[in-house]
Amino acid sequence: MSLFRTKPIETDLEKQTGLKRSLNAFDLVMLGIGAIIGTGIFVLTGKAAAVNAGPAVVLSFIVAGTACTFAALSYAELSSSIGGAGSAYGYGYAGLGEWPAWIIGWMLVLEYAVAVPAVSAGWSEYLNNGLQAIGSGLPAALTHSFLDTQHPGLVNLPAVLIIATLGFVLAKGAKVGAVLNAVIVAVKLATIFLFIGVAVFHVDPTLWHPFIPAEVIDADGTSHFGWGGVFDGASKIFFAYLGFDAVSTAAEETKKPSRDLPIGILGSLGACTILYIVVSGLLTGIVPYSTLNVGSPVAYSLLQIGQKTAAGLISIGAIAGLTTVMLVMFYGLTRVLFAISRDGLLPPFFARLHPTTQTPVGSIIAAGGVMLLLGGFVPLGELADTANIGTLGAFVIACVGVLVLRRTRPDLKRPFRAPFGPLLPVLGVLSCGYLMTRLGHTTWTAFAIWLVIGQAIYFGYSRRHAVLARAA
Repeated sequence: MSLFRTKPIETDLEKQTGLKRSLNAFDLVMLGIGAIIGTGIFVLTGKAAAVNAGPAVVLSFIVAGTACTFAALSYAELSSSIGGAGSAYGYGYAGLGEWPAWIIGWMLVLEYAVAVPAVSAGWSEYLNNGLQAIGSGLPAALTHSFLDTQHPGLVNLPAVLIIATLGFVLAKGAKVGAVLNAVIVAVKLATIFLFIGVAVFHVDPTLWHPFIPAEVIDADGTSHFGWGGVFDGASKIFFAYLGFDAVSTAAEETKKPSRDLPIGILGSLGACTILYIVVSGLLTGIVPYSTLNVGSPVAYSLLQIGQKTAAGLISIGAIAGLTTVMLVMFYGLTRVLFAISRDGLLPPFFARLHPTTQTPVGSIIAAGGVMLLLGGFVPLGELADTANIGTLGAFVIACVGVLVLRRTRPDLKRPFRAPFGPLLPVLGVLSCGYLMTRLGHTTWTAFAIWLVIGQAIYFGYSRRHAVLARAA
């Protein structure tokens, strides 16, 4: 049996496949913004500025956004021409073959399964800070797990509750989740524009000097700042851009996928990149960048300039922002698991649909259970960087898929085609591959272990149970 057997490419992208088609282009743009705007603005901007890049964190966002744009253009071409759910997994199956597709899918599972619990920890902290502000904070035993060596407790209860709640929302149907997402996106965009409106009148240009601080090397050999810090910052804040590929997981629930998917992918990425650049520039322009290594840098910066009311409203927006990030990431994970299971590479339970809502309840239950345990009991710490490396790896293979399909299937109908021939997919491979090299040894070790586990599952179960294997 070949490791590179490819799945037939569907030319009718709008046929019924079991999932309910209820999403339009607006829903997809909101879905993308819901996943992209959150952790990046409300958490990662401060740490990247204080530790990696200084005021040049603006350049870090531009670098990461450019790499994402190359990948997004490839995604848009593939999503408009290849049917099926599962994001880059489905594209890889059609263009590269089963084994590469499994690797892509396994990396996407890592991305989402780590991202949701990691964000839930931040959500829990913001919520508890808000409760403490009104004198009703939760005890430490209910906001930290017993595995947390710095702040030992029992369980991160808010993280458990939010993951369970979002699982219930997703089980009610994609449209219900999309409506809730759109409402919350409106709230958090309003708070971001509030920050911009306040901060723009308090900018001190001297805080941007030097724009790229001189490189500093710690005693252990770790370097900060300089141009290397700009690229290190880009690799760290890539977490901020994880969500746009979740848009393409909605292919089989989109009314007009060949038209709406490219709009959703490129529209959400473009809007969010602009917001990231503006917010990070203002953030380092109102307080010294060295003070921003805090859990809530946007609210913190407003407090430092005496804007307490605005800071409180920003905290509400942060809770909303992190909620939509988790919602869309959770959604993306269940759709990837559904697609892999439907192809026989995972047990049939993951592809089980609810008879009424037509949602993949098997994947929702399984993914939700694992993420409840991670969010409630495991302090993920720097392992959240594995979400970055998993996504970057999947982007690299998706860009390769465009190049392969253009050569092997030049006749394929492509309603959207990435411009400039093979240049942009090649740039996507090079830029995303380079950012992978900027991640640390711990991240690479965790990633290698995850890939080894994936190969054991593939050769022990998936290869023999694949639908294409049974049809051969």
